[in-house]
Amino acid sequence: MNKKLIRIIDAMKEAAIPQIIVTDTYSIGYILGKYIHTGERMKALYINENGETKLFMNRLFPITEDLGTDIVWFDDIDDAAAILASHIDHEKTLGVDKTFASGFLIRMMEEGAAASYVNGSPIVDGVRLVKDEDEREKMRAASKLNDKVMEKMVSLVGCGDSEELLTAKCHELYKENGCAGASFPPIISFGKNAADPHHEGDGTLPKRGDCVVIDIGGLKDGYCSDMTRTVFLGEVSDRAREIYEVVLEANRRGIKAAKPGARMCDVDNAARGYITEKGFGKYFTHRTGHSIGTEVHEFGDVSSVNEAIIKPGQCFSVEPGIYIAEENIGVRIEDLVLITEDGCEVLNSYTKELTVVPFEG
Repeated sequence: MNKKLIRIIDAMKEAAIPQIIVTDTYSIGYILGKYIHTGERMKALYINENGETKLFMNRLFPITEDLGTDIVWFDDIDDAAAILASHIDHEKTLGVDKTFASGFLIRMMEEGAAASYVNGSPIVDGVRLVKDEDEREKMRAASKLNDKVMEKMVSLVGCGDSEELLTAKCHELYKENGCAGASFPPIISFGKNAADPHHEGDGTLPKRGDCVVIDIGGLKDGYCSDMTRTVFLGEVSDRAREIYEVVLEANRRGIKAAKPGARMCDVDNAARGYITEKGFGKYFTHRTGHSIGTEVHEFGDVSSVNEAIIKPGQCFSVEPGIYIAEENIGVRIEDLVLITEDGCEVLNSYTKELTVVPFEG
């Protein structure tokens, strides 16, 4: 039995949930080491507290390697949910994860699959939240590559290319640097578009004085990186400089608050409180960060409502921002932190000092 599965079974016992089904692609991949995308067709990994596991799979998705679990096969013409239900202990509670389609769940309930049903997602999500040493090394390696790509992207944003073209070049850079690709659609935003935190790159061309938000990440050996830097083209106004320095200090304060024993909301409050103190609170429109691992956004956000205690091995972003659309200004600075026994390790080394990029336009 692999170490991740042992941790999951321990968590099940602690939560008094004797059996669970895991249907989330990334959670199954985390446990078995294989990511299987089946679209709308059912797949599920059954786990009970005695260590018994069964993977329920449609024959359209053959598996040739040994995944360390029994496999129960079914066809499109079979009642997949009923087959799954027949393997569950009807007299015990069943944990069901958040991605299981309601149509399959209702069909299982009709079959009397379990005595009761509870949310099983916190079991696997909680284990995934704390990275083991192998995962930590992979997160470090992914972020090191991201530093290289960020350095190149900063050198390109002043060349006159559109957001759309720069986005395409970013994808190419990840491939060239040994990544499977980008871990999310790159965000490269000029001027007014920088004031939209999730702007999708279009044909917008750069102008002198623009602030440029570069929010990028790659996927390396199954683990994600994520980083944001904001730079300026040719010159920077006093107003933009002021906002940048506020965001930079908020980022630093958030990172300082990221330590074991603190709460996730303490990190948010450290960053958000400073931005509010400086009069920009209403322009900080999103949470301060998110957990990251095999997915760029994992369970456990850095927000004012998350009072969960931070543990060594967690990895999450600290990314405060100020967005003022009417002034065509948007600034975000993001780093990933890996929680250690006595603080945190910042995984990004690319400079956060205010940078004015030569502009050829």
